[in-house]
Amino acid sequence: MLPPFLQPDRMPTTCVVGILWGDEGKGKVIDYLAADADYVVRYGGGHNAGHTLVLPSGKVVLNLVPSGVVREHTKNVIGNGVVVDPIHLCAEIDRLTERGVKIELGQNLLVSERAHVIVGAHREQDHWTENLRGDTKIGTTGRGIGPAYGDRSARIGLRLGDLIRPDRLAAAVAAFAHQKNAWFEPAGLPRIDVDSTIAELRAAGERLAPAIQDTGRLLREARLAGQRILIEGAQGCLLDLEHGTYPFVTSSNASTGGAFSGTGLPPHELEVIGIAKAYATRVGEGPFPTEYDGDLADRLRQAGNEFGSATGRPRRCGAFDSVAVRYSGAVAGVDRLVLTNLDVLRGFELRIAVGYKLPDGSTTTAMPAFDLERVEPEYVELPGFDEDVTNVREWAGLPANARAYVEAIEEHTGLAVRTISVGPGREQVIVR
Repeated sequence: MLPPFLQPDRMPTTCVVGILWGDEGKGKVIDYLAADADYVVRYGGGHNAGHTLVLPSGKVVLNLVPSGVVREHTKNVIGNGVVVDPIHLCAEIDRLTERGVKIELGQNLLVSERAHVIVGAHREQDHWTENLRGDTKIGTTGRGIGPAYGDRSARIGLRLGDLIRPDRLAAAVAAFAHQKNAWFEPAGLPRIDVDSTIAELRAAGERLAPAIQDTGRLLREARLAGQRILIEGAQGCLLDLEHGTYPFVTSSNASTGGAFSGTGLPPHELEVIGIAKAYATRVGEGPFPTEYDGDLADRLRQAGNEFGSATGRPRRCGAFDSVAVRYSGAVAGVDRLVLTNLDVLRGFELRIAVGYKLPDGSTTTAMPAFDLERVEPEYVELPGFDEDVTNVREWAGLPANARAYVEAIEEHTGLAVRTISVGPGREQVIVR
């Protein structure tokens, strides 16, 4: 049963966002909420993100396809704010179909005609730029996400709608290649071959054609008709281009700011559900105040299976950071928290960062925009629990120390925790 604040008689649009740097378990939560959704919409990012669903039939990993695809009644939309590698999307559809997931292009899977396209040149540029950074690498996946967003801003990008319009595609690729090749060749990057690029994109466009639609209009009509829309973010709020730990961020608005611009829905009230792990993780480079090192980090990584679903990269692990969660919750307008991976903390000492000591010796409970790598977290320590909680389904059934930890998170973040995940399975949920 859905928690009371997500019952159908409430507002029809819900946005699910990660609170820190992504990998919080959004896929499971979206799958859970999709039981009562008409549409599940992805609004940003690219195939650098990954959502993992653990179903009765086994594990399903998604990169571009929205997490509602395993629910037969939902329509799944890749919004205009997503950058789409059409070759990867076709391969992902094939992989999911082989896995037994039913996908009907134009029916339960749609892609915005306004979404921008990733091509091979973007991947080449991504690797080249990252290598130039030397010791200041961002930690990009190298999948062309940033360069594709950059070309969108530079107004030379290709859009999915171009792929099903042969004349426009030829002209768009020629203009794109003209600008790129002017500096690709001097930089030593492979020259873009116009004809082969057109042929590759046209083939992908022919396959995806039934799904390539004006999804913004479709979603606006669905909202006016009172249909329930579930919007899913990629990555997390602290990777948001504007509000994250810049420059160690992604290239899109990963917070709720991207939910409207990335879908074509007009600004209106949202129920915003923030997803936070019971501890903290981060992939790639950048500041991470509560990061563990040594054996403790390894223990937590192994206990939580903290390896990227899209890349397999090991995640950095650390303590719960109420300063960062409170900041992200305020930026995103979070109404409630879903706390995931509580079961992973079995046998660990529990701690929550409640403030930062700044380089000048002062302390703050606010999130600094600069010099985050120089702060020292101040913690409260709580006793741990040794009981297995994976089979608990009621709040009262949790060990007293686990309940006290959740209540301390609420106290220090100012956010109510109404749903708790105690395992990867769809049914391993406690609703308070």
